[in-house]
Amino acid sequence: MENTGNTNGRRTLGRSGIEVSALGFGCWAIGGEWATPDGRPLGWGAVDDEESVRAVRRALDLGVTFFDTADAYGTGHSERILARALGKRRPDVVVATKWGNVIDEERRLALGSDDSPAYARRALTASLRRLDTDYVDLYQLHISDADPERAAELRDACEEFVREGLIRAYAWSTDDPGRAAVFAAGEHCAAVQHRLNVLQDAPELLALCEESDLASVNRSPLAMGLLTGKHAPGRTLGTGDIRSAPPAWLPGFDEGGADPDWLARVDALRSILTSNGRTLAQGALAWLWARSPRTVPIPGFRSVAQAEENAGAIAEGPLTAGQLTEVDRVLGR
Repeated sequence: MENTGNTNGRRTLGRSGIEVSALGFGCWAIGGEWATPDGRPLGWGAVDDEESVRAVRRALDLGVTFFDTADAYGTGHSERILARALGKRRPDVVVATKWGNVIDEERRLALGSDDSPAYARRALTASLRRLDTDYVDLYQLHISDADPERAAELRDACEEFVREGLIRAYAWSTDDPGRAAVFAAGEHCAAVQHRLNVLQDAPELLALCEESDLASVNRSPLAMGLLTGKHAPGRTLGTGDIRSAPPAWLPGFDEGGADPDWLARVDALRSILTSNGRTLAQGALAWLWARSPRTVPIPGFRSVAQAEENAGAIAEGPLTAGQLTEVDRVLGR
């Protein structure tokens, strides 16, 4: 099916033919707290599981049909909560999960990574159990910098999973176009998951998606919360929040909170993104839909209110071409 934009609120995951809502929901935050063995947080802080379930179900009622999680999120907890929330509605949605990180579910720790095909099968089996399903719609490699030669082996393993009916399609979560191209060579590769938001463009990856007929699944579409308007200089974050001790791959924050320079850029864009009565977050999602007809942003959420705000962006659709040009002018690119 040809990708035709956001006018009907739908997208197709590349050449797979799998149709999803133009907006997906990222399930990292609902995994709750987890950490590295030395105590560095990897989650978004404590969560209320009952509110998470209500938020997923509210998103379903508002037309969201694509949910992206990972075995690592909360070391399995996100997958379990998503399964509980979906219940009998599982056949009505498209579920994406990821593998590659080794987890300790009992201690809620991330223990490193494993890029072997044998581990991919073990991880898939475990995810199917936690998700309470017989298949995963989109299975994604979660090791962004995996060796390309090993990745080719993992791509072939995914093709075998497709033949066995365990998955429908696969993708790589990476910001490297060269690595993404390795998976794109596979028949049932449907997408690339990569960072993309109005502050952090990714023209090379979008070009790859266009050339290879893949969907662009957009991680960090709200710049880890900077584009929600809820951060201010000096606002501190809880110790269980990854943004309170950000790793090198997470720009825009330091141990004192949000970076003032990044907040200044958000403020410079505010009038454009909040046009037509949109909230700031809704405008940031509208930029993504205008940026390419292949984009499927997956903002995170922890509450019904967040689910409603994010889903509300669908009705407004993308920004105009003129607004896209104005964003580039303001950001000097």
